Amino acid sequence: STLAHLEGYYYKPRIDKELLAAHKEGLIALSGCLASEIPDWIQKDQLPKARETIDWFKQTLGAENFYLELQNHSLPEQAKVNRHLIPWAKEFGLKLVATNDVHYVEKTHSHAHDCLICIGTQTQLTDTKRMRYAEQQFYLRSAEEMQARFAEVPEAVQNTLEVADKCNVEIEFEKLHYPVFEPPEHFTREGYLRHLLADGLRKRYGIHARAEGHEFVVERVDDLGKLPTYVAQASPPASSGSVSAPCVKALIDRLQLELKVIEKTGFLSYFLIVGDFIRYGHEQGIACSARGSAAGSIVTYLLGISNVCPIRYGLLFERFLNPERVNPPDIDIDFADDRRADVIEYVREKYGRDAVAQIITFGTMGAKSVVRDVGRVMGLSYGDCDRLAKMIPFDLKMTLEKALKQSPELKEAYENEEVTRELLDTAFILEDLTRNASVHAAGVVIGDQPLVNLLPLK
Repeated sequence: STLAHLEGYYYKPRIDKELLAAHKEGLIALSGCLASEIPDWIQKDQLPKARETIDWFKQTLGAENFYLELQNHSLPEQAKVNRHLIPWAKEFGLKLVATNDVHYVEKTHSHAHDCLICIGTQTQLTDTKRMRYAEQQFYLRSAEEMQARFAEVPEAVQNTLEVADKCNVEIEFEKLHYPVFEPPEHFTREGYLRHLLADGLRKRYGIHARAEGHEFVVERVDDLGKLPTYVAQASPPASSGSVSAPCVKALIDRLQLELKVIEKTGFLSYFLIVGDFIRYGHEQGIACSARGSAAGSIVTYLLGISNVCPIRYGLLFERFLNPERVNPPDIDIDFADDRRADVIEYVREKYGRDAVAQIITFGTMGAKSVVRDVGRVMGLSYGDCDRLAKMIPFDLKMTLEKALKQSPELKEAYENEEVTRELLDTAFILEDLTRNASVHAAGVVIGDQPLVNLLPLK
């Protein structure tokens, strides 16, 4: 899938036979619908080429993993293809399997699917030359309907269960694949994190400390009088150089508590990685800061990830990372829009271009947009579509069902205007369908290895 999208893409993702042969292990192939290679040769009366292709798939995948596919959508072309495939199955020692192209679930959704095709191809229902499918044929047929359609080859229907039983894909979702942060020379990851935190204590609070093993040794405090009084309601000792002040101890205790949880839950690299690209952002003059529950951590504050002191505002670390219910940390970070790409490029350079990718986002057909789209393919004017769309209340979570309840004028139009009723009935079916995929504005995945080993890429 990844190679088809990244290397073979031409209008659509594509692979060739060489790639298929190289990745044949664990694959089951069917000879395909009318648009596929073998049925296409049969339709063109190029029977030797069709037989040659069947033999290639059989030799490549093995007779047990290659099936000749029969379809019956009441199309004469399919009847012609099936007349050849049925005897060839016996000749080549292959099994037949009956399938049905499913473009929509319910038989009654045929018209809505027709409108969807028009939306995708920028045409109207009245266009006689447009792409179209036979009506009420490409739905999810019941077992009984399939048995009736293929009564002369009942084994083809039974073989669908054989194919299903062979399919067993297990995808491991529980295991985390965080990249491992490589600290500078002479540092362990634990030691480097504590080194950075000691530096943060100096910058944030004027506390000079060094990390020794799992402890922080406080050497001096620049000015106890400047330390936030909210840390501990106790009078500071006379000597500003004293390190036994309750407010200093409160900070160190809180820091040690958080570090214990972070190390126990195995998220050391996570904090080092986030802290690293945040530091890069600050060095490059890029505005960036964490928000949300991450502000409840003094570790994120000392690393410069967040800019809110959690102790001053009584923020709970447990809302961010809870040892009782271990979930991966979720640090939401805002970057300046015009410099976000610079940070992503830095991460790609550091962790490897093949180990970093932005995530996908899917655009769906919302209430207003689906009304405009369906109205356009039905041939309604822009003004008519706009009139109906404006009757739908503005709300990010608005649905057509809610709109009919909340908008009296839309309900009246639906009940009294035949064209509006047809439009909305179709829009109900198409609402929330995915219309396009694009690059998410913010989400970035960093893996511990080339992502193609873990995720499909597009």
